[in-house]
Amino acid sequence: MPVLNIAAVMSDDLARNVAKPSDQRDVHTYVHKETGPEGARILSIIRPAKFPERLRPLLNALSVGRVGLIEVNAINAALGETLVAFASAGIARGLAVIRNPEGGWIDEHQVRSLFSQAGLEQWTFESDDGIHLREKLYALMDELKESLAQEARRGLVLPVDQHFNVRGIGLVAIGYVQAGTVKQHDEILMLPAKGGGTAKSLQVMDDDVSMASAGDRVGLALRNAQESHLTGGTIIVHPPIDDARTNTHRPAALEAHASSNVDLTPSPFQRRALQVGDVVHVSVDLQFVVGRVVDGEGRSLVVEWEHPVLVRTESPPTAVLAQLDSNPRIVGAARLERRA
Repeated sequence: MPVLNIAAVMSDDLARNVAKPSDQRDVHTYVHKETGPEGARILSIIRPAKFPERLRPLLNALSVGRVGLIEVNAINAALGETLVAFASAGIARGLAVIRNPEGGWIDEHQVRSLFSQAGLEQWTFESDDGIHLREKLYALMDELKESLAQEARRGLVLPVDQHFNVRGIGLVAIGYVQAGTVKQHDEILMLPAKGGGTAKSLQVMDDDVSMASAGDRVGLALRNAQESHLTGGTIIVHPPIDDARTNTHRPAALEAHASSNVDLTPSPFQRRALQVGDVVHVSVDLQFVVGRVVDGEGRSLVVEWEHPVLVRTESPPTAVLAQLDSNPRIVGAARLERRA
C-alpha cells in the first residue's frame, strides 16, 4: 500500500489532530490510513520530539520524509534552523501552519518571507484543522505518485535503526525502506560488515507481507544472518550480481566513501565558511557520520570521514552537512563524490 512519509516539526496535539500516535521514541510517529478506489493509502508523520535540543532526530526524520509539515508558533532561531534544515534536505513541498501563542500574534507576512528566503517558496500555508491537513497531504501524495513509484524501482536501500532477537522468529531488523523493494526469500547483504543472509519474513504496519517497498517501515526477519553484522549505521541491500553466463547484472546500490569531494550549497542563513581542520557531520540515508575538512575552500571541499559513508550509486539524495558546535548548526546541502 502506498505510504507518504512526512517529516514534521510540530506539537504533539496538532500531530494527533492529523493522525493516530504509533511509536513514541526519540522520533514520534503518527499514522493515518484511508481506503480509496485504488486501495489503502497511508500518511506517516515523523516528528523529532527532542528537537531543537538534539539535531540528529530532525535529520533522521528529514532522511525519511518526502514532504514536510511545520507548525509556526514563534519567530525565533529554532524556526530559522528548521527552515534551513528542510531546505538543505531538499524537501521542496510541504505545509506550514501558523498557530498564534496565547496572548500573542505572529506576523504571517514575515513568516512567508522567511520560508521564501530559506528556499521553501513552494510550501503552502494552511489552517490547523486536522481533516483539512490530511486532505492537503493526500493531494501532495497524488502529486508525488510517480516519483514515489520510481523510488521503489531502484536498488534496495534499507537503513536499520533497530534490531533484536525474537523467540520463535530469530533475528529481526527494523528500518525504513529508502529505495527499492525487498521480498520474502530475497538474499540480502548487510553493509558495511558485508554479512549475508536471507529475508525469512516481513511485517509492515504489524501485518505479515510478502514485499516491502520504498516508504515502508518494515520488520525483516533474517535467516542465516549474524547479529554482529548489524552494527550502528547498517544498511541492507541486495548483493550485486555480475554473471556473464546468465547475462545477469545487478550493480551495487551503495559505494563506501572514506573521503569525499563535497559540493556544498551553504544555507542562506549560514554566515561562517568552512575551513581546513573544521569538524563536520553528514546526514544521509539515516547515517550520521563525523568528518574533518582536509582541503578546499568555499563550496568545494575535501572531507575525510571517521567511518565510511555509504552513498547510493543511483540518484543519491542530497546530504545535509552540519556542525554541532556552531550556531546555526546546519551548514547546508551537500553532494558527495567518492575520492579514489
